[in-house]
Amino acid sequence: MKLSDVQAAVGRKRAVTGVAYDSRAVVPGQVFVALKGVKTDGTRFVQQAVERGAIAIVSQEPLSGVAVPVLETGDARLALAELAADFYGHPSEQMRVVGITGTNGKTTTAHLTAAIFEAGGVKCGVMGTIAHRIGAEIRESKHTTPEAPDVQQLLREMVDRGCGACAMEASSHALALRRVDAMTFSAGVFTNLTRDHLDFHEDMENYFRAKRRLFEMLPPGAPALINIDDPKGAAIVEASARPVTYGINRPADITPGPLSFSVDGLDFDIRTPRGTVRAQSKLVGRPNVYNILAAVSTAVALDLPFDAIERGLQSLDAVPGRFEVVSNPKDGITVVVDYAHTDDALRNLLETARPMARGRVITLFGCGGDRDRTKRPLMGAVASRMSDVLVITSDNPRREDPDQIIEEILRGITADTRRGETPIYTIADRRAAIAKAIEVARPGDLVLIAGKGHEKYQIVGEQHVPFDDVTVAREFLGRRRTNSGVV
Repeated sequence: MKLSDVQAAVGRKRAVTGVAYDSRAVVPGQVFVALKGVKTDGTRFVQQAVERGAIAIVSQEPLSGVAVPVLETGDARLALAELAADFYGHPSEQMRVVGITGTNGKTTTAHLTAAIFEAGGVKCGVMGTIAHRIGAEIRESKHTTPEAPDVQQLLREMVDRGCGACAMEASSHALALRRVDAMTFSAGVFTNLTRDHLDFHEDMENYFRAKRRLFEMLPPGAPALINIDDPKGAAIVEASARPVTYGINRPADITPGPLSFSVDGLDFDIRTPRGTVRAQSKLVGRPNVYNILAAVSTAVALDLPFDAIERGLQSLDAVPGRFEVVSNPKDGITVVVDYAHTDDALRNLLETARPMARGRVITLFGCGGDRDRTKRPLMGAVASRMSDVLVITSDNPRREDPDQIIEEILRGITADTRRGETPIYTIADRRAAIAKAIEVARPGDLVLIAGKGHEKYQIVGEQHVPFDDVTVAREFLGRRRTNSGVV
């Protein structure tokens, strides 16, 4: 659907001032698109939208008795994306937008990609889980990928402020719900696919199909950068017009040289069709090798200079909530905050942490309420197999009982999955749980606080309660230093 269709329906005397999908936020002159949501139907709010000044309605359902023109469509979500792109002047055609999808690694890959663009003299916006960055301005992110009008508005602002590129996380929800339809991507990145979001997608095949849509949407000349080590990598290659593969274990277009890991970061060569790039980064661990390969593959495929690639990798010190070390050497222990909230991400986190621990690995985690319940025992099994001490707590319980969530996690912990005589603490209060994890740590131990990462809140019921793992961990580290006489 085009904006001109709406304009023709309302007449030339009334200009369309915007595209809305939330009736509560409608302002005079906007067209309201009535979406069929998971929990509600937008057609119920048409009257409210008209009362607030909507001059046209777009709906999948026939409507009668509406005081403004109604345009019917076979897919309201597609119409919303097309109208939003039209209204904001198709900003994705005026910059290089890199869409990044996958279960894990999207955020770090986006930040690495943006750092490389910036090092090459191209101002680069970021749209993703932690925040949306427009030039120097940082805005809170409520969704990894917001609704289509919000996406298009952010891209328009980036273009207007001189951004020549955008590194954009494309979530499976956004792809399934057509939030990034009617966009022109310059490249697409596939990081991996592991179990997550099955409360929404229902099964892994639906989840994969959502991710694959990004590559089916790419223009013929746009490269698809694909982790070929992932079991679904080959299927993404088949769906792509211009596949470029990267990997560690399998033959690929872009591969690393010999790898060595240390607490100080990563330093390795990357072989590409254009030559060899030196990757020096403060990021640590094998998962970040994949993230670096993804970002470098993107930059190479988009013909960015090698010196920009190397300087960009060096310039990124850390990504908030992604293996973020919040302790200091005086603490005697290492405390890391990480966003890992799936069994695969938790496994990667523990594999990264284990070689860095001089003593025990203490893992604290929980699982979100009103989300995929099948991963709870799987996360319990992974954590108990790979940790020396476990602290199981609340994550974002939402409308579920935190104690019941903990019980479901514990079902995955059996004699076969426990690492020796792993002590297990179950403490539903996350603040008290963090205090316990730091309290029981001995000199040389490494404490992992997993699940929430960068988040500054905890969702309890319908409320967003202020809570920051980093702040709480530093508070109890401070108390530990005071009690031990170390300042």
